[in-house]
Amino acid sequence: TMGLLKLSFVLFVFRIVAVLGFGVDPALRVDVFGELRLGDAFAGVSQVPGFHNDTRAFLFQDTARDVKSSADATERILQKLRNKKEFTVLATVKQETLNSGVILSIHRSEQRFLELESSGQRNEIRLHYRTQGQQPHTEVFPYTLADDQWHKVSVALSASHILLHVDCNRIYERVVEPPSMDFPEETSIWLGQRNSAHGLFKGVMQDVQLLVMPQGYISQCPDLNRTCPTCNDFHGLVQKIMELQDILAKTSSKLSKAEEKMNGLDRCYCERTCSVKGVLYREDESWTDGCKNCTCSNGTALCEPISCVPPVCPPDSAPAYVPGRCCQECQPVCLFRKRVYVEGEKQALRDSSGKCLLFECRDRTMHRVAPSICPELNCAESEQMTLPDRCCNVCRGHDFCAEGHCCAEHSECISLETGPRCRCRDGFRSLRDDEAYCEDIDECAEGRHYCRENTVCVNTPGSFMCICHAGYIRIDDYSCTEHNECASGQHSCDENALCFNTVGGHSCSCKPGYTGNGTICKALCDGLCQNGGTCVSPDTCICQQGFTGKRCETDIDECSSGFVECDSRATCINLPGWYHCECRDGYHDNGMFSANGESCEDIDECGTGRNSCANDTVCFNLEGGYDCRCPHGKNCTGDCIHDNKVKHNGQIWVLENDRCSVCSCQSGLVMCRRMVCDCDNPTVDLFCCPECDPRHSSQCLHQNGLLAYSTGASWVESCQQCQCLQGEVDCWPLSCPPVDCEFTLIPEGECCPRCVTDPCQADTIRNDITKTCTDEHGLVRFSGSSWIKHGTECTLCQCKNGHVCCSVDPMCL
Repeated sequence: TMGLLKLSFVLFVFRIVAVLGFGVDPALRVDVFGELRLGDAFAGVSQVPGFHNDTRAFLFQDTARDVKSSADATERILQKLRNKKEFTVLATVKQETLNSGVILSIHRSEQRFLELESSGQRNEIRLHYRTQGQQPHTEVFPYTLADDQWHKVSVALSASHILLHVDCNRIYERVVEPPSMDFPEETSIWLGQRNSAHGLFKGVMQDVQLLVMPQGYISQCPDLNRTCPTCNDFHGLVQKIMELQDILAKTSSKLSKAEEKMNGLDRCYCERTCSVKGVLYREDESWTDGCKNCTCSNGTALCEPISCVPPVCPPDSAPAYVPGRCCQECQPVCLFRKRVYVEGEKQALRDSSGKCLLFECRDRTMHRVAPSICPELNCAESEQMTLPDRCCNVCRGHDFCAEGHCCAEHSECISLETGPRCRCRDGFRSLRDDEAYCEDIDECAEGRHYCRENTVCVNTPGSFMCICHAGYIRIDDYSCTEHNECASGQHSCDENALCFNTVGGHSCSCKPGYTGNGTICKALCDGLCQNGGTCVSPDTCICQQGFTGKRCETDIDECSSGFVECDSRATCINLPGWYHCECRDGYHDNGMFSANGESCEDIDECGTGRNSCANDTVCFNLEGGYDCRCPHGKNCTGDCIHDNKVKHNGQIWVLENDRCSVCSCQSGLVMCRRMVCDCDNPTVDLFCCPECDPRHSSQCLHQNGLLAYSTGASWVESCQQCQCLQGEVDCWPLSCPPVDCEFTLIPEGECCPRCVTDPCQADTIRNDITKTCTDEHGLVRFSGSSWIKHGTECTLCQCKNGHVCCSVDPMCL
């Protein structure tokens, strides 16, 4: 552990020196302008003077543009970012007022892996990315960047730590879910836009860079310094400790098993003998078994076929098999009627009267043998057969084997039409041409078996067996699995799927009426459930909180339905799927941010100077406002002071910095309000009233490219609230109701987290490092750590706040 700390400290010091003393290593820097070759030929982009003259600046103005990196440049950039846990996005921008545009976007289709966006409509800076669990996430920073002024922007991430600097000032510092930098194929990089139609940035950009290092804002603001390690430094140390824990657990298990085996060997002594057919043979003892020579070696009978050499026989003999012997031997022969007969062979002949005469070869002479009495046959004469070696006829299909045979072990006798014959049993092969002696075929050694994974082939006489490995159970004669996940419930199948146990795992198939891959099965509904609704059964949608209707198409207006009671100092604002209590004019939140507006408190306009009382009047604070009163005994003019200028009583004027607001001076009090939009008035100011703009050019194209929205229209898309304003689409994350629980889960198809009681189902946990788990080896694991369960390859376990949660890795299925 001390060695890891020293190494981390050395790397930490090296990075500080690299940034402060010698500049940024080119291998850690991505110059986006240079990689995209921005000055070459991009329509809608032109070079202009920048914030400084050291680097080039470009004006992004026209809407018809495609500022996208080439395939080679994209691969170079992604190669530097891939799987990194620390990086910084830098840019110097001058964005037009009210513009909502993307500064830099790395995405594939709807998957945004890294996107920096500035919304002038809502005065927000947004960072979009995907978490390590591949969930979309948006971090929103309230800040006005689109004000037509130059700003230096820096967003630095280190593991779960994020820092936002604007103009070298630390604006926000947060702990967030770590991003995933695992980019798939066909990922694209865009500058100044999300794609060809959306998120178009309008203004000037300079020095857009990606630094593969933490605290990269130091290169943008050299006067800033860092004095402590980053979160990634700490996470790296924790990860190393967890890896060492895993190695220790595996090593301890192996040592324990080795000790058990050694202790077992020390307690016994076994003489290695061989037991064959009831006979015990000592070590190195040899014997003959039919047509095999065998030797007892280390407790195993090792047998090899006898190699027979054809005998060279004298003229009055011939090679023949002798009962009880394996190889052919020279036997005496008889010459009878120009034919050679071997010793013991018989021949039946008939004389002129038809009488049968039987001869047998003995001692090189054919001797006449007295024929036996023939038994009475129970078959028709046409079914009787005459044989050359006997005088008695037999019926067709006669069992010659029942009369006796010379077939040895593993060989069986079969009756042919004219006599018996030996044939090797299944799983055996012949050791000589008449198949009287046969040997076992070792299917395991010769690869002639069907044993599958998780088994070991064991040869048996005439066949083989597939024995399951220790800890595995049998599926069929040839397959084994570690356990039956379907029967034990330890499977990944959806509740609306059928589970089928397979070798090394299981497979899932959705039930009729549901669709999916088996791991996730969704009911088939007649039409899609909208606004995050879930189809739980045919034609039945379960709506997420805040929506209702057969297809969850209707937003519940909590404000008008009386469901919400806001404090008197706040007003209820309805949102898609939710609501919030917003402080009324004259009040502001005290920082407690209570849901019903109880945290709203009166603004003392008199004490804070936020009033417009003229010099000859006195400000009196009121609940929710103030009053300008004339002191007793004085004759006040009723004039107002606004922007250090005197406005006469009754005077009306338009604000210089906001042409959409009209103000008036009434008895020393300045009253300002937003201009009322009358779309029927042909002279209406479309800048202030975009919803009155009928021009086609002011419409917005929906993200799917199929729908068009009029300016001012709003809609919900992919858990975002979107609005069309003067031809531009601005989207921000939907507001979710607060959840105060330890374990949360975002259900499939929904946008907001819900509380769950089972930590193993949760995808978000407030990890408490003081809570630990004990694994199968008895080792203590930190909360948040994960490991592969011993004895398996696909069972992943995690420690979630003191709870051990194990599941099968889907990649193994």
